[in-house]
Amino acid sequence: MNEPRCDGSLTTSGQRSLTLPAAVEPHAHLDKAFLADVVTNETGDLFGAIEAMIAARDRLNVHETIERAERAARLMAANGYRAVRTHADVTVNNGLTSVEALAEVRRRVEGLIEIQIVALAGHPVTGTAGADARALLVDALAAGADLVGGCPHLEDDGTLVATHTLMSIAEDHGRGVDLHTDETLDPTSDGLAELAAYVLASGFDRPVTASHCVSLGMRPEIEQRHVAEQVAEAGIGVVALPATNLFLQGRGHQSGMPRGLTAVRALREAGVPVAAGADNVQDPFNPLGRVSPFETAALMILVGHLLPDDAWASVSTVAADVIGVTLADDDVLTVDAASVREAIAFGGPGLRV
Repeated sequence: MNEPRCDGSLTTSGQRSLTLPAAVEPHAHLDKAFLADVVTNETGDLFGAIEAMIAARDRLNVHETIERAERAARLMAANGYRAVRTHADVTVNNGLTSVEALAEVRRRVEGLIEIQIVALAGHPVTGTAGADARALLVDALAAGADLVGGCPHLEDDGTLVATHTLMSIAEDHGRGVDLHTDETLDPTSDGLAELAAYVLASGFDRPVTASHCVSLGMRPEIEQRHVAEQVAEAGIGVVALPATNLFLQGRGHQSGMPRGLTAVRALREAGVPVAAGADNVQDPFNPLGRVSPFETAALMILVGHLLPDDAWASVSTVAADVIGVTLADDDVLTVDAASVREAIAFGGPGLRV
């Protein structure tokens, strides 16, 4: 794994010039980028964002999605990202719009930034009611999506059946998986443990990523450690998403406001690779976001209590490992800072990609 390093050179201002491994965004939603001013989340929570997107579907099409997503992808490249994994809404009311748009963006920015596309299945995805969603997911894989995604925690009949359904589709088509997992403060939501159990029992041999995993942070420490050990044994990578989960989670809590973050320490101590992503950028799920790895790293220090070097690794080398991107020796950034802490604190001053 590449480690942050200071090359000891001096800038024209007399500051140290710090060289860092390039950033990798492990979880984005480029198809929703920059919708905040036209699609309003009235309640500010997860379901308010979902409902806002459903209501806006008739105003969104492939052409305008390409424009917004390409803008975000090029901004990511300029801000130091070498690669990005983006989820694409594959819902009955959105069809293949997002996948087609992101496939075109990937073509346009080839050589500038690598793009992986996850087909984010709508819900329900199980039973008779989920037949259309399952068929659309398969169509999305044929249309350019690289991995299978979905949101088992949104299913009315629990997470277990949906997890098995999505994993089976991935297995049938030889694809990796990246699931929105337990994006809820409900400590009884056990989708992460169910995902790990499936991988261990089935021998699933494709890459598996669990994003969000918020409910784990609400459970007692002994349970966190137990689940973390299962996840480590299953070889699952976890992506923490502090910005969006801080915005969406915890609304309505009158006291003891939760942080809305997964159990970062327990997972890391068990040997689970924990990457960090920006998730949504200026859309109904997060009205802010500067598309900057330094912003995400700063949140992992403030909210996840990581040390600066570990925080940068979570948005660079660890993120690369989790989504299967190889960083070459020359995939580096240079900033005008004397330390990793200073680089994160000032947001990457004098960034040179």
